[in-house]
Amino acid sequence: MVCESWNKQLDAYLDSELPDADARALDAHLRTCPSCAADALARVQMKRAITVAGKRFAPSAEFRKRVQQSLAAKPQRLFSLGWALASAAAVALAVATLTFTYVGARSGRDHIFSEIADLHVETLASSSPVDVVSTDRHTVKPWFQGKIPFAFNLPEIQNTEFVLLGGRVTYLHQTPGAHLIYDVRKHHISVFIFPERAFGANLGMESISPKQLPFHLETWGQGGLRYFVISDASPVDIDHLAKLLKAE
Repeated sequence: MVCESWNKQLDAYLDSELPDADARALDAHLRTCPSCAADALARVQMKRAITVAGKRFAPSAEFRKRVQQSLAAKPQRLFSLGWALASAAAVALAVATLTFTYVGARSGRDHIFSEIADLHVETLASSSPVDVVSTDRHTVKPWFQGKIPFAFNLPEIQNTEFVLLGGRVTYLHQTPGAHLIYDVRKHHISVFIFPERAFGANLGMESISPKQLPFHLETWGQGGLRYFVISDASPVDIDHLAKLLKAE
């Protein structure tokens, strides 16, 4: 079957492990193959369900307390040796704390970026990618009123190469947000907008390289909102649309 070779690459594609050229080729295939698109959607949903389930088994405060009490109950060694070990442990703990803080923040960012990529893939695989179908920003923007807990502005794109296809309500960490879809030279661009307070990680204002994701992604905070622009379109197109959004 023609799709069998594509199907074998789906897991690597969804985990951002495919080489750039292979990821772009599979992305193009998903746009034209309903069967593979549906399979990709099912795997994304399973991946997100496993992630949610995994968070239920974090160590409890009581368990941590018992471990700490157990360590504290161990007999003391000689003063000199104990002091040396304590000093070394203090240095190691300080280094570990700084490392954990940095790695934890980076891991939090990467996890959010991965979830944004998953939402983008789900849209590509959906037979109904938008709930409000319109190229008119004055139709799309009012449609969100009452459906999400914030308001936003959309840029004027009449004299650009971008086309607004419509929008839908989406969710990230159980927080409702706006998902807008634009088209530029047959590439779909997803624009996600959420309240900034929904993100504990310091996401900053940065572009993500295709080595980390199979897409180009730009994110920034503005007016209490967090914007994500993601697509397999060129970085130039991503940056152009981001600038139009920032100007509003």
